[in-house]
Amino acid sequence: MPGARTHWHRHPLGQTVFVTEGVGLCRRRGGPIEVIRPGDRVLFEADEERWHGAAPDRLMVHLAINESDTDRDVVHWLTPVTDEEYATAPATG
Repeated sequence: MPGARTHWHRHPLGQTVFVTEGVGLCRRRGGPIEVIRPGDRVLFEADEERWHGAAPDRLMVHLAINESDTDRDVVHWLTPVTDEEYATAPATG
């Protein structure tokens, strides 16, 4: 839904996100917010802290593929993305 987003999190073995519909946003810790659109593939490296979600005024549908094995958790959830962090999103037009 518009404005929905994950918490900051990391995947010990990485994650790939494919956007199928709408307009989304993602941000890697310390980096800018990126606009992601249908057909975009975003590769997050192992243990890279990030969040992803919908643009403020658009829904976003995505497929997330998480790498895993029997020795590690699939995800480590961290702190919520604050409204201030999310408010720095670029216009999605």
